[in-house]
Amino acid sequence: MIELERLFSLMAPSLAETLYMVFFSTLFSAIGGFLLGVLLVITEKGHIMPMPKLNQALGIIVNITRSLPFIILIIAIFPLSKFIVGTSIGSTAAIVPLSIAAAPFAARVVESSLKEVSWGIIEASMAFGATRLQIITRVMLPEALPSLILGLTITIINILGYSAMAGAIGGGGIGDLAIRYGYQRFQTDVLIATILVLIVIVQAIQAGGNLLALKFDKR
Repeated sequence: MIELERLFSLMAPSLAETLYMVFFSTLFSAIGGFLLGVLLVITEKGHIMPMPKLNQALGIIVNITRSLPFIILIIAIFPLSKFIVGTSIGSTAAIVPLSIAAAPFAARVVESSLKEVSWGIIEASMAFGATRLQIITRVMLPEALPSLILGLTITIINILGYSAMAGAIGGGGIGDLAIRYGYQRFQTDVLIATILVLIVIVQAIQAGGNLLALKFDKR
């Protein structure tokens, strides 16, 4: 049985690595996913900027990226991670595949949320002479904000799960701790502690997302 002090000394840096990976991966994937999601909606046939061929191409790219299991994706883009951050091992390197894996998921979440906006409201804003940018920023996004927040919450939880898998191949974080001590050294107490920490983090993220979405829900 490992001592609590020893367990804390192992857990603290791993937790810090996980939070570091999740924060920056969420930031980059949210930016990429937001842009992709908006394009997927407005370039649809009959929407405010119809471009069916571009829409189809974007849809195919998103689907291809989403079809790759994360553990395969992270191995496949080792060279890209090394090119961008100078290494293919460690928490910083893991941010690259985490962002690439999560961005298409975030794009579909954004797309789904924006499609919930009533077409009547968009038509009304067009009738009042609103530009495309104004329709996106002042009509679609505010109307879809609670749904977008809930979607971002799911994305963050997914990234947290991905980050644990990244630990299997040198990504660091709680996943790495669970594998090295819980699996390879048969220290079950460490494994249980990592599971409990992940459960607490997921509960906190979900509760925070629910509260934030409720705050912005004007219906």
